[in-house]
Amino acid sequence: MKVEHNIHAPLLRETVKVVVVGAGGTGSALLPRLMQLHFAMLELGHPYGLQVTLYDDDIVSPANIGRQCFFPQDVGQYKATLIINRLNQCWGTKWTAVPKKVKKSDRINADIVIGCVDSRKGRAAIISAISSYHCYYIDSGNAENSGQVVIGELCEGPRKAVRLPHVADLFPDMIDAKLDAKDDKPSCSVAEALQKQSLVINNTMANEVFNLLWMLFRNGRLSYSGKFINLEAGTAVPIKLDTEVWRRMGYVAPQPTEVQALKAA
Repeated sequence: MKVEHNIHAPLLRETVKVVVVGAGGTGSALLPRLMQLHFAMLELGHPYGLQVTLYDDDIVSPANIGRQCFFPQDVGQYKATLIINRLNQCWGTKWTAVPKKVKKSDRINADIVIGCVDSRKGRAAIISAISSYHCYYIDSGNAENSGQVVIGELCEGPRKAVRLPHVADLFPDMIDAKLDAKDDKPSCSVAEALQKQSLVINNTMANEVFNLLWMLFRNGRLSYSGKFINLEAGTAVPIKLDTEVWRRMGYVAPQPTEVQALKAA
């Protein structure tokens, strides 16, 4: 069954609270694009645009220069603070940096949460920390030459029967910390880092997140809920808004009667 998804109505008339977790390769590339989206929304008549908070406890290392959006003089400083301060100074915004790691015990209250982390443990912590009743969660993760972007909803909403499944609904292994690679030590040089990961993959994933959000706010709806990217094979495969597609991926969407029963309980 094909599913129609329209934007949560309050996001068109209120300040859109966005939380980004991760200021590494994808996160550092995404933040300037979110600023573009913010000003595009204002120009198109949105009353307030985006209010963004960025979480990351990491500091800039020499291996980040050239691969991420940082400069040689940034080494040793917090990534989140650097990115947010620069954007605020250039654009006159008042976005917020939180130089800490998100834990399961934290409480994130936002309209849209974007996870730019590659570890299953980090992804599970983000999902557990989201306390908003009706929130979009966008997951962006990548390997050496491939990655996925998935947008979903965390809770059933009162306005409809079928919600968008989030990344852990479709891929439960994505939040199983036991499956994380044992060797998670950071690369000590740019050359070593480039041997582990494509120079292009993070910008590609950031653009996919950017495009999903652009379509959501520009058109008020989505035509797909995610995409698989493989740069080496040159492929981009969308996740269709279709309960049968979700079923084949392992997620069975509750039927309207089941949803109503859950709400009544």
